[in-house]
Amino acid sequence: MSALDPLKAGGLVLLAALVQISLAEWIEIGEAHPDVVLVTLVAVSLLRGPMYGSVLGFLAGLVLDTASFGTFGLTSLLLTVIGYATGRFGEATTRSSAHPLLIAVALASIGFTLGSAVLHFMLGVSIPASQLFLAVLLPGLAFNLLLAYPLYALCARILPPSLVVRREVKPAV
Repeated sequence: MSALDPLKAGGLVLLAALVQISLAEWIEIGEAHPDVVLVTLVAVSLLRGPMYGSVLGFLAGLVLDTASFGTFGLTSLLLTVIGYATGRFGEATTRSSAHPLLIAVALASIGFTLGSAVLHFMLGVSIPASQLFLAVLLPGLAFNLLLAYPLYALCARILPPSLVVRREVKPAV
């Protein structure tokens, strides 16, 4: 890791937020939009760990909350938790695991949608379950899974994966 990695990661997430706000909102199936910020956050969290994930999740949520004039702090809270959890998931899995990126993006998309629905319900805004699952969750999940590998490749090119050197531990006798 270099000293510029935090700036590169922050720039990636801010660029993703700009694309999310300006372009991705125009693409729609059902009531779902591709979540460029979420997929970028998952990719950076898998590459750099939970600390980067939680800080960048809060930053991205703050930018999205400010730009959308929605409930301030809701997206920040959800993306902070998702960034941290994805970073921990990345530390727990190996590079040889079967498709950890797709698993992480799917879990993050489901967690973000359900977490948002629960928090909105607690704030007094409800949505029918059929509409939540059929019009929001499933199309959004499909969008995010399609974006997963291209965005991960971009993030891995800008933030190359750090090589973990494993040392053999010899028991003391």
